[in-house]
Amino acid sequence: MLASLEPGTVKCLQQIHGFLFGGLYDFAGQIRSKNISKGGFAFANALHFPTILPTIEAMPENTFEEIIDKYVEMNMAHPFMEGNGRSTRIWLDLMLKRSLKQCIDWSRVDKYAYLDAMRESVADSKTLKELLRPAMTAKIADRELFMKGIDYSYYYEENN
Repeated sequence: MLASLEPGTVKCLQQIHGFLFGGLYDFAGQIRSKNISKGGFAFANALHFPTILPTIEAMPENTFEEIIDKYVEMNMAHPFMEGNGRSTRIWLDLMLKRSLKQCIDWSRVDKYAYLDAMRESVADSKTLKELLRPAMTAKIADRELFMKGIDYSYYYEENN
């Protein structure tokens, strides 16, 4: 299914979300219409999605830095009621695979350093880029690496 998607698009992200959460949430794959927050941080106002999401989609994806910046912007938008992190990490890897012929080996990314870097990325994505760059790999066709990445993605979302 992933090979048929257009990386970096909102539609691609919606398809990933729908596939991951289709049997779990009625809203799987649907852009939220309610406002949400997490840990005191209010994500983008849903009323602004008609402007915000196409702007993010149009961001360039030619370099590692551009792709991470686009990923950070989509994370700040948080277009779904639930499951944003898991969906956007796959979306990120698809962009990296297409543009750079690399992806992230998520087993090499410490959960707590990643969560801290994501919180910090609202103001500056430098720490996130420094954390993810060493975890890049050319093993883009490795199914085991991809499946481990999904497992790690769920681990990042676990509450401690």
